[in-house]
Amino acid sequence: MRRRSLHCVRLLLSLSVLLVAAVATPGCRTALTTAAYLIKGTDVDAEFNGLRDKKTIVVCRPATSLSYRDPGVSGDLARQLSILLRDNVRKAVVVDQQKVSQWADMNQWSEYPEVGKAMNSDMVVGIDLLDFSLYEGQTVYQGHATVALRVYDCTTETPELVFEKELPEVVYPPNAPIETTSRSESEFRRKFLRVLADHVGRHFYAHDAYADYALDATALDR
Repeated sequence: MRRRSLHCVRLLLSLSVLLVAAVATPGCRTALTTAAYLIKGTDVDAEFNGLRDKKTIVVCRPATSLSYRDPGVSGDLARQLSILLRDNVRKAVVVDQQKVSQWADMNQWSEYPEVGKAMNSDMVVGIDLLDFSLYEGQTVYQGHATVALRVYDCTTETPELVFEKELPEVVYPPNAPIETTSRSESEFRRKFLRVLADHVGRHFYAHDAYADYALDATALDR
């Protein structure tokens, strides 16, 4: 608590100096820009804020080829994203992924809102996992994934598509593959799924605009 108070005092002093400098120097935007940086940091706002205070489910549907090649990947991605939404979206109530998966596996459905209506959720985050791979070659890992994202509001009689986006290909590590001898396939897969879930989740909560710059360095972390 004392350390936090000292940080606040230092921040206020820094802002005071910067604001005085801005007023004293007509046309100078640097001080004000720096002041804004100190207040907000490097975070950027969410593209879609509609999950706040809402009961939300996450449903992931893989491409047909992935269903045979990696049948568990869609459930693992949905689980990771559910955790991120629960931790980062204010007052969001995210339904346990196991319950969602059980319903989806036991019932016939074709569109995401069907799952949302059946589970009495307000919002459905639907993920079309179009591509997912772990290898760049036989001896190196580099994950590649393509995702299309759709969000439906199920609070009305006819569910409404309220957000839609196809993400650029997610590559991990972004600049240099890593040797397969550095870690097991299951470890790399788990790490890549966390990165992929984060890229999807960033659309729903504030995040560090420069987070990806460290991905190559963290690829070798355990």
